[in-house]
Amino acid sequence: MPEVMRLFNTLSRSVEEFQPLKAGHVGIYTCGPTVYSYAHIGNMRAYIFADILRRTFELFGYQVNHVMNITDVGHLTDDGDEGEDKLEVGSRREGLDAWAVAKKYTDAFFAHTAMLAIERPTIVCKATDYIPEQIAMVQALADKGLAYQTEDGVYFDTSRFPTYTQLGRLDVLGMHEGHRVEMGAKRQKTDFALWKLSKPGEHRCMEWDAPWGRGFPGWHIECSAMATKFLGEQFDIHTGGVDHIKVHHTNEIAQSEGASGKAPFVRCWMHGEFLVVGDEVKMSKSAGATLTVQTLADQGIPPLAFRLLVLQCHYRKQLKFTEENIAAAARGYERLRFLAQKALSAAGGHAQAVVLSSCGEKYRRQIHAALAADLNTPQVLACLYGLLEDQQLTPAEQVDLVSELDQVLALALLTAAPGQLEATPPAHLLALLGERNAARAAKQWQRADQLRVEIFDLGYDILDAPGGTSLKLRS
Repeated sequence: MPEVMRLFNTLSRSVEEFQPLKAGHVGIYTCGPTVYSYAHIGNMRAYIFADILRRTFELFGYQVNHVMNITDVGHLTDDGDEGEDKLEVGSRREGLDAWAVAKKYTDAFFAHTAMLAIERPTIVCKATDYIPEQIAMVQALADKGLAYQTEDGVYFDTSRFPTYTQLGRLDVLGMHEGHRVEMGAKRQKTDFALWKLSKPGEHRCMEWDAPWGRGFPGWHIECSAMATKFLGEQFDIHTGGVDHIKVHHTNEIAQSEGASGKAPFVRCWMHGEFLVVGDEVKMSKSAGATLTVQTLADQGIPPLAFRLLVLQCHYRKQLKFTEENIAAAARGYERLRFLAQKALSAAGGHAQAVVLSSCGEKYRRQIHAALAADLNTPQVLACLYGLLEDQQLTPAEQVDLVSELDQVLALALLTAAPGQLEATPPAHLLALLGERNAARAAKQWQRADQLRVEIFDLGYDILDAPGGTSLKLRS
């Protein structure tokens, strides 16, 4: 019998006991990337959150069908119904056609998610592969009188959907014209594009024939059409960032329930908070903040140290990214690896299932309870540090617990053979050694000693010699 999960549902604004539509199964849809540029680490926080959700369900015995879209058409530059398609913008920037741009950044996205140990979803679906399904859904809405045509496209009539404001708690009457999108020929401020017509004389890389004219789908319709195709007209969980609540996901609900006549479209909506930089500014491509996983790796920061940083903060809280906290996460990651490898070596060099003592069972219960309580990963990490330093546990118990827990955390704590961590110390450790040497040269003995202890705690000894200092990994 799978364990019970309690998850925060944005729709009700409360933590609820998860009840799957089908016992022992869970269907999850995750809003995927718009592939016109590299995904930055702020984007990646959302995918780590979805990955932890999926892995937790799997640990608890559920069969998971995880679907994620790739937006390779239709996402306009203002995230609403105005501006240019982001893929067309990328096409001009790169000197490639939109199809080549989409492939380039889709490949890069999955390369970066692999560096973060994010499992590939069960199904990955590109918007451009399911244009007929999107056209069919728009037609169904038009047939029901929920859509109307203007000179530039087909729009959803939000006045015909009474619960439109529910997810985003929208104050429609308080909206000023143009607050979300320009009115144009729309009937209401909140109406949104289902199908956009190509402009007269315009040639787009991506456009298709439809009953209303040649053009391309609106951004929102792709998720509704593909989620319905692969998960059904009603399914369990939909994930995304908090920026999707008031527009994208609100529109998904309206068009999906409008087309099917069934509610709720999704039983539990889950949203991850922003990663912020500087003066608590959301990391975004438009703001020029495009730090990527590869950038971190090039700076000597292990990508899994960034994953650890993300897990140190609950998914519903903003995470501030600084040079200091990513460096601290890198040191913490090295410490965890050292402790796990030390236990593995003492346990004979391999993981095996063991009968846990009462102390070991206590840690397992605490870990499962934290995961089941709306994915409380900071508490899970506290348990991990605790069990690795608890001398009441045998090394075999520690390894068994770490092995199970790493099915969710995916930090690869036990993958290297004992004593076979990096022959060359990571860049952040070499930086610490440099700080320690500088402190000694300045006769700041207390600071130098603090740094020596910090390096020692990460599993390295400092070797001082006439020719200089170096680091040696302790076996």
